[in-house]
Amino acid sequence: MHVASPHGGEATPEQPQVAHMPAGYVLTNGMEKKDVIWTAVLSSLAALLTLVAALYACYWWQRRKRKREEEEEEAEQVVVMQHPTSSLSRLNGILSLKTPLISTKALGAQLETAGTPNKTPSGTSSNLAGTSIPEGKSAGATSPAPQNKALQNVKSEHPSMAFLQNRSISLVDMYIDNSEPSENVGQIHFSLEYDFQNTTLILRIIQGKELPAKDLSGTSDPYVRVTLLPDKKHRLETKIKRRTLNPRWNETFYFEGFPIQKLQSRVLHLHVFDYDRFSRDDSIGEVFLPLCQVDFSEKPSFWKALKPPAKDKCGELLTSLCYHPSNSILTLTLLKARNLKAKDINGKSDPYVKVWLQFGDKRIEKRKTAIFKCTLNPVFNDTFSFNVPWEKIRECSLDVMVMDFDNIGRNELIGRILLAGKNGSGASETKHWQDMITKPRQTIVQWHRLKPE
Repeated sequence: MHVASPHGGEATPEQPQVAHMPAGYVLTNGMEKKDVIWTAVLSSLAALLTLVAALYACYWWQRRKRKREEEEEEAEQVVVMQHPTSSLSRLNGILSLKTPLISTKALGAQLETAGTPNKTPSGTSSNLAGTSIPEGKSAGATSPAPQNKALQNVKSEHPSMAFLQNRSISLVDMYIDNSEPSENVGQIHFSLEYDFQNTTLILRIIQGKELPAKDLSGTSDPYVRVTLLPDKKHRLETKIKRRTLNPRWNETFYFEGFPIQKLQSRVLHLHVFDYDRFSRDDSIGEVFLPLCQVDFSEKPSFWKALKPPAKDKCGELLTSLCYHPSNSILTLTLLKARNLKAKDINGKSDPYVKVWLQFGDKRIEKRKTAIFKCTLNPVFNDTFSFNVPWEKIRECSLDVMVMDFDNIGRNELIGRILLAGKNGSGASETKHWQDMITKPRQTIVQWHRLKPE
């Protein structure tokens, strides 16, 4: 469109107006955006580093605090005991993992001084190794060959006993428990037989007696679950006997394809349950019998007291005690633990053992094992020696605590036992200490159930 000029003539076409911006403005604006981004990134990194530093400082402070508490505890409670005639240094040792934890030679030393065997209801007597010996026969036969004397007492001419002559008894010790049941939950009667021609183990579950009532009616519906450990996948069960506390099963089970050498490495597990239709079956009690203890040249019959299920299972600890009066050395060996209670979120624990030598209520000396990460079945194989005069051996005790190590916070107690000649944490612990005193210079090995407190 043409617009007339006020001065006359035709005006030029109207031009659009363009704003002219400084040349450096766009460049400056882009640089500011980059600066903002870099500032945000650096600020985030600084915040992250600050958080990491704070967490590390918290962890370091917790470690220092726990170490300071332990030092204060030791400073307050440790009392130095002077021995008048000896200045022996501490004796620490580690058992070799390449050798069996408990050899048949060590077992033989214990069996050699075992004394009179215990009688069983079936008319036979059994030594500490658990091998049945008919009454009237001597268990003290000797041989000029330098072999284990205790193992020569077994009927070595029979193939069922040959395997025991040269095997470690670590499997046996995993399931030997000579402690009395904490409560009476009844007994079970069963018999064993071995068919050498067909390599078959024959088990007969006969009856139960004086089982506890698990139902509101004042009775139970008991049945027996049978397992040959360590195989837990294949198990057999008896029929359920309704409304009775004295069931008679009279059932026979055949385990075929078990050569005697293979059978000697198995443990018979009988677990009595009370059947419930609408809820989980209740455990009444159980029995473990290592089959290397059984003399299959006969047809042994057993009455066994059922062990009640632990209400708060903390696990078990295998220990050995030995005292040498000549040099006043008390030796405690922590061999291994099994089925420890899980304390961590991952279902495991980081166990270690702390041991206090005590005289009365006074703590004298403390020892610790190494920490084993993420396991409920640690093998410690650690030996601690303490200088204790003979006249004080009946007055002292060993407070053994299995702990769970934690990086943050206090270490938690998994379970403990008190080994003492008087007022031990249980009958098993007291007997272990008394056996050590009555059998000096001998290593006495025993499993103990850990107590929660």
